[in-house]
Amino acid sequence: DATKFFIVLPDGIGHGKSSKPSDGLHAKFPHYGYIDMVEAQYRLLTEGLGVNHARLVMGTSMGGMHTWLGGELHPDFMDVLMPLASLPTQISGRNRVWRRMIIDAIRNDPAWEGGEYKTQPPSLRTAAEILWFMSSNPALRQNEAPTLAKADEALDKFVSGYVKTADANDVLYALEASHDYDPGPNLEKISAPLLAINSADDLINPPELGILEREIKRVPKGRAIVIPFSDKTRGHGSHTIAALWKDELVKLLKETEK
Repeated sequence: DATKFFIVLPDGIGHGKSSKPSDGLHAKFPHYGYIDMVEAQYRLLTEGLGVNHARLVMGTSMGGMHTWLGGELHPDFMDVLMPLASLPTQISGRNRVWRRMIIDAIRNDPAWEGGEYKTQPPSLRTAAEILWFMSSNPALRQNEAPTLAKADEALDKFVSGYVKTADANDVLYALEASHDYDPGPNLEKISAPLLAINSADDLINPPELGILEREIKRVPKGRAIVIPFSDKTRGHGSHTIAALWKDELVKLLKETEK
């Protein structure tokens, strides 16, 4: 309820208007991890804005992973937690491999020039292509691109838009930042009620792995929901379609009113 609570939407380190490699240091920018990002946001709230408690900590995708970590690192800071499109486990399996594909493509690209390129290296296009591949579901992509020509057109349109604003060093650092993400060993430390929401067609966090169902049992006040596949879901991108999960958020806040 924006009429009752302040909503803070920070840009994490390395993203948006926050400090990042493309601001000038390029590959000399300090390497950061997810824990750095979570702690920076915590200090922004507590030291910068004077906030000593949050009604809700919520995030999607990388922000969902930050939500898991925040619940462990600062368990008394929030009333409730709601991570979306994430898993409470170290980056591994296919989720690690697609990240490595982009990381390796950039670092091994001669045009990257150790991070001191004057124009964006071709590997940024490779990064965009892999992100397009992983971010939706097969049914939606088939519907969007039902022929060879339409598939090429859809991919080219996404890539051309992505490379206009993205930066190879920023992408590289952002993907390497997940190296220290591993909430698994400390899930029992999360004391606030937590509702995790994923979608059945998420290629990055596929439910068939059973990780969410297994690990949520270790969160003292945790529960998990997997949104069924439908014509309204968008694979990993389902996390930004509020209509799919807003009722669960309303329910969570009502259940935890004080």
